[in-house]
Amino acid sequence: MATVTRRQPPEPSGSDGRVPDDTEWLNSLIGLHSVKGGHYAQYRGVEQRLTRVVGALDRISRALVDTAEGPENLVLSVARAVSEHLDAQWVVFALCDGELERTGPRHLMMSADGTVYAFEGVASARVPSNLPDDVLNRLNDILRRQTDRLERPVVDEHHLHLPLQLDGRVVGGLSAWTRQGNPVDSADLVVMRILARQAVVALLNAALLEESRHQLARAEDAYRRVSEQAAVLAARNEDLERTQRELSAAMRQRLVTEERERIARELHDSVTQSVLSAGMQIEVCRVESDPGTAARLEVAGRLTRHAVEQLRSVIYALNQAPSVGGLSLAEILDELCSMHMPADLRTEVKVTGRTRDLPDDAQHAILRIAGEALFNTAVHAGATRAKVVLTYGERDVALSVDDDGSGDPGHLRRVLQAAMLGDLAGRHRGLANMTARADDLGGTLRIRRSRMGGIRIAVELPAEPARPARSQEARR
Repeated sequence: MATVTRRQPPEPSGSDGRVPDDTEWLNSLIGLHSVKGGHYAQYRGVEQRLTRVVGALDRISRALVDTAEGPENLVLSVARAVSEHLDAQWVVFALCDGELERTGPRHLMMSADGTVYAFEGVASARVPSNLPDDVLNRLNDILRRQTDRLERPVVDEHHLHLPLQLDGRVVGGLSAWTRQGNPVDSADLVVMRILARQAVVALLNAALLEESRHQLARAEDAYRRVSEQAAVLAARNEDLERTQRELSAAMRQRLVTEERERIARELHDSVTQSVLSAGMQIEVCRVESDPGTAARLEVAGRLTRHAVEQLRSVIYALNQAPSVGGLSLAEILDELCSMHMPADLRTEVKVTGRTRDLPDDAQHAILRIAGEALFNTAVHAGATRAKVVLTYGERDVALSVDDDGSGDPGHLRRVLQAAMLGDLAGRHRGLANMTARADDLGGTLRIRRSRMGGIRIAVELPAEPARPARSQEARR
């Protein structure tokens, strides 16, 4: 058709030579009130098809909105949209076996009255009993992918079929049959194609949404189980800590008991026997002496007998071990001082740093070393004062035992070296034992001159001791 560049006056259209007015001219262009009777009919047909297409698009949008309601509601909405658009007698929606296995339902059929049928997987469907052969055969063909013809759209006078495609492959099919006198046209094919494509994508999205809900439910269930396990573990950890405290208390009780028993044995086997022997010698000398000397020796004898009675009382008291289970490490050190120290020796215990729980082996080593050092001070040093200092550091713990006695640090270091090299017939093993306990926990023991004038035994242990691999033989 030529492009109009300038409006020309209309030519007469009738035998009477009358020129049509503007309204008649416009009506002739759009086909209304035209001498050609088919123009208006075509216009009405186009308008009806356009109305049907708009309605179909509205149904498609409503079907896609149902994606969030789950796959079954989505498929039902698609089937209803097809049935309403085509006024169909039957609609079949099906997925091929092995395709989109995470989605459902796998198939359904809808009759003209809106009744839904399915063999399985659709909660709101009936089990079909007498499906038309065309519908049942089409369902089987789609499920088993048995007809190559279904790989492409099928358009008959009263039948439409659209393959459901995803990523270039056919994953199912959408079929519809219309009533007699209600043929399908090209616009119906376009609407069906749009609905089929969107349905596959929406169905996949619905399946993913459903899967995400299941994953969320599984995650919540897993979180709940983890929370329950955490509560159980917390309770078990609390039980374990309580048991650890009880074991530490039992260890301290055993250590103090053993120390008291050791002191009692030392007093009974050495000091008491020596005093008894001295008393016997005094009695022999008293018999053979002159009266003045005998009187003095009798007084000495009474004093030795009194000393033996006191020693026996101390030994009895030491063997009656009190409970120290609830005492702290500093309180146990006080208890050790009261055990070892004679009446004329003043003792002091001091704790510095941030007090905290130590591992059992570190506590055991500290108490053993402190007990051995205090016993040496009481028996060998001739001291009048002793001071025990326990220092908590950030990464270690230190113990020092000072006295104002007459000991020589150089002599003790030589004795320690000799004890580490040989047994020395069981003598001077106390220093070697203290060194071995510190060494086993990765710590150090030093013998120095104390500011108080006597000996200082200084020990440093890591707060988390790591036992070295070397054995006692390797140290020797």
